[in-house]
Amino acid sequence: MIFPDKRTIERIRKEYPPGTRVELVEMDDPYSGLQPGDKGTVKFVDDAGTVFPNWDRGGSLGLVYGQDRYRKVVE
Repeated sequence: MIFPDKRTIERIRKEYPPGTRVELVEMDDPYSGLQPGDKGTVKFVDDAGTVFPNWDRGGSLGLVYGQDRYRKVVE
């Protein structure tokens, strides 16, 4: 697992502040129940750079820096 440095974490927090809409592109977790295209609203970014959204379909599984792929949704 890759842990980002403090500068990277601050960049992630600025790019994905609370309220930002995100869309899952890819997650290698067959037990998550999430699928590419699922959307959610960011609650916070933790000290490891993990983005935690409230998923529209329920749940709040985090998006791991350097492992999961996701993008900001412009609505």
